[in-house]
Amino acid sequence: MFRLVATISAIAAAVSAHGDHQEPIKAGPHNNLWYNTLPGDGGTQADSVFSGISTFGRIAYSPCLATEDVKYDIAFIGAPFDTGTSYRPGARFGPSGIRQGSRKVRFSGGYNVPLGANPFNSWATVIDCGDIPVTSYDNAWAIHQIEEGHNSILMREPMTNASAPGPSKKGKTLPRVITLGGDHTITLPLLRSMNRAYGPITVIHFDSHLDTWRPKVFGGAPTHQASINHGTYFWHASQEGLLKNDTNIHAGIRTTLSGLSDYENDGYCGFQIVEAREIDTIGTEGIIKKIRDRVGTEQPVYLSIDIDTLDPAFAPATGTPETGGWSTRELRTIIRGLEGIKLVAADIVEVAPAYDTNAELTTMAAADTLYEVMTLMVMNGPLSEMSKKGVDAKEEI
Repeated sequence: MFRLVATISAIAAAVSAHGDHQEPIKAGPHNNLWYNTLPGDGGTQADSVFSGISTFGRIAYSPCLATEDVKYDIAFIGAPFDTGTSYRPGARFGPSGIRQGSRKVRFSGGYNVPLGANPFNSWATVIDCGDIPVTSYDNAWAIHQIEEGHNSILMREPMTNASAPGPSKKGKTLPRVITLGGDHTITLPLLRSMNRAYGPITVIHFDSHLDTWRPKVFGGAPTHQASINHGTYFWHASQEGLLKNDTNIHAGIRTTLSGLSDYENDGYCGFQIVEAREIDTIGTEGIIKKIRDRVGTEQPVYLSIDIDTLDPAFAPATGTPETGGWSTRELRTIIRGLEGIKLVAADIVEVAPAYDTNAELTTMAAADTLYEVMTLMVMNGPLSEMSKKGVDAKEEI
């Protein structure tokens, strides 16, 4: 017993003596240890791209729906809803998956070489607002939540040129909002929100499916709520007057039909169709030209991208995959070709990470596509610039 006590005393003395030689602990925080200023125009990088909490492209996060103190020019918001699907569910995890897939977007600073701009280091304040709280038990209430959540983010004063006139119905400059879906049903409440701000709007729709099906054709519509799903939302949008007449276009279509009357109905809804197979004859430049000729460059445009535009070889993790689609490179090239079109808001939908490969091919493709969209928005400048250009164009006429 005596030996044990003596041994413990000796160890304690040794530790105490060693402690006298240790460097004193420095008071924090030590920003220089964790935050590095990158050379060139890359800005500041906190920790590594593979660590930290996921936001889109590792941009700043703010719970925008819980506070109105934060201002922004472009906001990302998630809409984790997937109870309007007809085949494979799972897109409720799309927002978190896309954020995970976006970690490497700023790997070398974020400069977009083909477009010649850095959307992370520009005039625009860009933030991630997190997700809209969406119930999974009541589709009607979930759709209401998505519309109101989106509209709350959309209708605020932007960081830049808030007092300048803009293209909204009330002549104000608004921020841009990019929504992470969610299945494609979410586009209906998003267009309702956009209508409150801009009135009927032109839509560019990338998808393998029309999504203008009459409810009796797609799902049978046993109830009104069942009639609203990811294959009918554009039909409802047309019926509600949310779409600007004869300026809308689909690109990437390759779905089977109930019959050619589906195409006729699509025309009644105000859309022109670019089929996926046309890329073999007219190339990406021809597809870009068709889109630009249809929508023009003067009016506000809403961009909706279904990840199943891509072939399943490039994006397997989606609710209704269709073979024969475009490659990731082709889609990104076509998106870049929209430069100068007045994009005021966008969404990307139908990313269901549970079906992805271990390499996260689909979520990375979705994130990189939105990186192109965000770059285009930044290149167009604040929406007050759009209003000014519209006035200048009228004066020239």
